[in-house]
Amino acid sequence: MKKLVSTLAIFLGVMAYSQVTFGLRANALFNTSSASWGNLKGTFNDAIDSKGDNSSGFNVGLAAKIGSPVGGWFVMPEIYYTSFKNKNTIDNVEVEAKSNRIDVPVLLGHNFLLGKLAAFVGPVASYNLTTDNTYNNFKEDAKNEFTVGYQFGAQATLSKFVVNARFEGAFSKDSRKFISTVAGDEREIRYDNRPSMFILGIGYNFN
Repeated sequence: MKKLVSTLAIFLGVMAYSQVTFGLRANALFNTSSASWGNLKGTFNDAIDSKGDNSSGFNVGLAAKIGSPVGGWFVMPEIYYTSFKNKNTIDNVEVEAKSNRIDVPVLLGHNFLLGKLAAFVGPVASYNLTTDNTYNNFKEDAKNEFTVGYQFGAQATLSKFVVNARFEGAFSKDSRKFISTVAGDEREIRYDNRPSMFILGIGYNFN
């Protein structure tokens, strides 16, 4: 009991001297195959050419930034509602997978230029809300409710406004399949619905 009280006291003491900010975040999502400049450039060109119809989405949520009293380090837990679509042609059949999920990144970062710039990296846990979509004559069958990915990126802060850019990849697959609903047609189309994404967003801090 004494150890628990001591640990809690230390935690509260650190929090008292830490700089904690809370804010709103909104991001645009773009599917991409990797974090290389060539792929990111191609992602933007495809999004413009297709007007975002093929593979794009958004998320909105809350973010907290808990700064260390020394050293410029911080922890940034976030929570988002995320929605995106992923259109692919597999075995000559076009399918469109729509995903709605809850994302919880927990990022470790470091401030630069007195906190005006920051870089961060960390894991993101996702809980799928969409599991039974239909598209044309196919019905979606999702197996994984929880998946895990990672993010890294940077952000700039001007007064209470935040601009951030990040890349998201996957540690675990979101294995799904589309099953034909036509009698006598036993086709199954398997795919991974956790694509890598480039995320570009803005935010506003309350304090």
